[in-house]
Amino acid sequence: MFDTICTLPLPSELFAQCIHPNSPLLAIGLATGHVQIHGLPSRTTPDGSPISESGRGTIETAWRTRRHKGSCRCLSFSPDGSFLFSAGTDGLVKAASSATGQVLSKIAIPQHSCSTDPATVIHALTPASFLLATDSSALYIYDLRTNATFPRAKPEQTHRPHEDYISSISPLPPSDKSTSGFSKQWVSTGGTTIAVTDLRKGVLTQSEDLDEELLSSAAVGGKMAIGGERGVVRIWKQGEWDLGDERVVVDKEESLDVLSTVPEDFGEMAAVGMGSGKIRLVDVRTMKALAEMSHDEVEGVVGLGFDTDGRMISGGGLVVKVWQQSELDEDHDIEDDATERLSDVKEAEVCDIIQGESTEEDEVEKGRKKRKKRKRNKGKIIAGPKNGITAFKGLD
Repeated sequence: MFDTICTLPLPSELFAQCIHPNSPLLAIGLATGHVQIHGLPSRTTPDGSPISESGRGTIETAWRTRRHKGSCRCLSFSPDGSFLFSAGTDGLVKAASSATGQVLSKIAIPQHSCSTDPATVIHALTPASFLLATDSSALYIYDLRTNATFPRAKPEQTHRPHEDYISSISPLPPSDKSTSGFSKQWVSTGGTTIAVTDLRKGVLTQSEDLDEELLSSAAVGGKMAIGGERGVVRIWKQGEWDLGDERVVVDKEESLDVLSTVPEDFGEMAAVGMGSGKIRLVDVRTMKALAEMSHDEVEGVVGLGFDTDGRMISGGGLVVKVWQQSELDEDHDIEDDATERLSDVKEAEVCDIIQGESTEEDEVEKGRKKRKKRKRNKGKIIAGPKNGITAFKGLD
């Protein structure tokens, strides 16, 4: 469904990727601690020909800086894209101008057991609320001022919705009664559970143990898609978390490290980035996995998303790729014979998928994927400043 129109080689391994909500801009965070913003190519060349036909798409660097000592683990734009937040293994979160890269404010992440507790996920939920999840499984909520500065170094709330570190956060669409237009609830994955948390009420619900490590999530068409280590996408209807899930087998041998919502023009679909470097699209309406693409033959997909022009941006290893919808796109209507709906697979066959015997070579390969998907293993952790704040009285 998508063809590559240009690539961006990277000087060091990609750890984080974030796409601007309103402009064709891409932010990346590297293992060296560098943060960069790049301008994505226009849809046409100066002579008016489509980029997909000319093959001359280029990615321009807007700014580049060494933002963190150690690696940059996480990135998040503010809701309007004016500010870029970054978190590193140095135990710091910094807010900077998206236009210039100038740092406007910073905070030290609360320590855990007197040591640095690096971030696993950050997300600017609203212009006034910032979410920060860490290796120790803590979820902190900070207040923000209008210029993206932190009025206090201490979080306003602390929660622990999971026993293990949080691997993904996906905001739920705001309700019809919302006056701000911003989401106040989100779904998170951590360890083997899913949780729903409210900005004001705290953790609302948590799933039972789902017996596999959950790695990614995305809200798609009134449903929530969850990706795990066994190559299966689980899909829940929002608000019906206790009614069970439907499942789609994407790849029986690969972890689903990142999920992204595909623009509505394509239908109710999610893009899936895998530990093998492959990308697939999943139609949550028909419960089928569709076209397969390759980001990299060796490294897994770390970042995946869509820009304001509907182009797919994939990142992982030492490269970022920009993809555009194929001119002759017939894949959307083609049933993939290799894809099975999990509900149609016999129980014994599912057990074979999940519990199949592994050779020594398989175990080595699993170890490689495990290292890639767990952010807590990424980059050297730098001892950070001590502030003694880990939780507030009355909160988990």
